[in-house]
Amino acid sequence: MIFPSLSRSPTPPLMMIIRPATPADVPAVLPMVAKICALHESWDSAKYGFLPNPELRYDRWLAKIATDDRAVFLVAETEATKPKQSPILVAFLVATVEREIPIYRLKEFAFIHDIWVEPEYRHAGIARQIVMQAVELFTKMGIQQIRLDTSAPNEAARRLFSSCGFRISTMEMLIELQ
Repeated sequence: MIFPSLSRSPTPPLMMIIRPATPADVPAVLPMVAKICALHESWDSAKYGFLPNPELRYDRWLAKIATDDRAVFLVAETEATKPKQSPILVAFLVATVEREIPIYRLKEFAFIHDIWVEPEYRHAGIARQIVMQAVELFTKMGIQQIRLDTSAPNEAARRLFSSCGFRISTMEMLIELQ
C-alpha cells in the first residue's frame, strides 16, 4: 500500500509504502524494538522489566514471523525520491495468531504484540494505515478477533486503536510482592 505522509514538517510529504516485512528487514526493525521496549519500561518497570538488550531477543523471532503465513509483520518505509537512495524503515507492526484456552467458543485470535512509528514520522496516518492493513490481512485469514494491550499511560495508542474499531475489553491490574 502506498500513501503520502501527511507529516507536519515544512518539507514536502514523503510517499510511504506499507508492505509485509521480510527477514532482511529485521536488522532495521531491531532499533525500533529497542525504543518501544525502553518506552514501555519507562512507563512501568515492574510490568516491563526487560533483560538487557531485549531487541536482540526479538531477532530470531521476527525472522520467523516474517515467513509465517499465520502472522502479520508489516513495515512502513519511505519511498526513494532520488536515484540510488535507499528506502528508510520508519514503522513496524508485528502480530500473531494465538490459540484461546479451550473453555471458550472462540478457538483462536490474533494478537498485536508491537507497533512503532519513529517520532519524526508520527501524525502522518502511518500507524492507522498499518493497523488497518493488519486488520484486513487477519480478516482474509478468517480470524474473528484481534486483541492487543496498551500501557496505562498510552492514551495516544488507545485513541488510535479506538479509531480503528477496537474497544476496551479488560483492564489488567498488577501488584508487586516482595
